[in-house]
Amino acid sequence: QVQLVESGGGLVQAGGSLRLSCAASGRTFSTYAMGWFRQTPGKEHEFVAAITRSGRSTYYADSVKGRFTISRDNIKNTVDLQMNSLKPEDTAVYYCAASRSAAGGNSYSRDIFYDYWGQGTQVIVSS
Repeated sequence: QVQLVESGGGLVQAGGSLRLSCAASGRTFSTYAMGWFRQTPGKEHEFVAAITRSGRSTYYADSVKGRFTISRDNIKNTVDLQMNSLKPEDTAVYYCAASRSAAGGNSYSRDIFYDYWGQGTQVIVSS
């Protein structure tokens, strides 16, 4: 089992930056693909970014491509999301998630493939 704890959310002005971090428990972190999703009230999880187990491949939603960067450290058991050029529409609760089964195709971007989720961290971007 994996426990995930996000940090780094907050209030930022449009155009600013935030770095989210997710710390994972357990010795098997490197066996999980990791993803970031976000959610606004009344809506389902929206895929943001994902990274493969080795960290060699990354995937992004079109809405954040070129502005967000996902990275992981398999020694420290962390996955980060660097968010630049933030827009008000990026306002959401951001969740870190771990997947045992995601591998290829569009599985990295689908929340049903993720087995463990953090509690979320709020990001508010003011205009």
